[in-house]
Amino acid sequence: MNHILLIDDDLGLSELLGQLLELEGFKLTLAHDGEVGLALALEQKFDLILLDVMLPKLNGFEVLKALRSKKQTPVLMLTARGDEIDRVVGLEIGADDYLPKPFNDRELVARIKAIIRRTNIQADEAHSSIHEFGDIKLDPSRQEVYCQDVLLILTGTEFGLLFEMLQNGGELISKDTLSEKVLGKKLMPFDRSLDMHLSNLRKKLPERADGRPRVKTIRGKGYIWLP
Repeated sequence: MNHILLIDDDLGLSELLGQLLELEGFKLTLAHDGEVGLALALEQKFDLILLDVMLPKLNGFEVLKALRSKKQTPVLMLTARGDEIDRVVGLEIGADDYLPKPFNDRELVARIKAIIRRTNIQADEAHSSIHEFGDIKLDPSRQEVYCQDVLLILTGTEFGLLFEMLQNGGELISKDTLSEKVLGKKLMPFDRSLDMHLSNLRKKLPERADGRPRVKTIRGKGYIWLP
């Protein structure tokens, strides 16, 4: 049974989501402020964290930033509808996805299942092998990436994005393909999630010894990982 942590100060919504997620077969732990939520997230193992932006004591961004310095638990942020800046900031800090409030129950469950399924697939495919691509080494079983012998701290989404591109080095991968394989959802108009995750990944990757870029963007089509 997958264990989800919901951090939201809306008691009524939390109760409704608790009933919904339990019916879907999830185990749910609740926290109603940022401090308690962060403590639980750091102390216990969760398969996914649902994190509201507007929280007392510590807001969602503060919780996520503190969490990412210690753990890479998948995080789905709940943002105010139409507030684009919240989504961008959340993705920059390390959220795996976001969902604007108010949201459809079915969409929430679908997003949760997609993130957990992606995480489980990565674990199942890991085995014990270490994959080497030039100056990059990936250990899927530990979700670890070394570049130029330096450990990179990547989120699960960034790891999945990197692994997918490396396995298709030199080939054009469309945004639609990456969104479905890595984010577990179809690419929608004006959805910047994939672009933000790739931007974060680029910032974390050291420059290549030959000075060439690691990723080439083909505007309107997708990306090519340059071997």
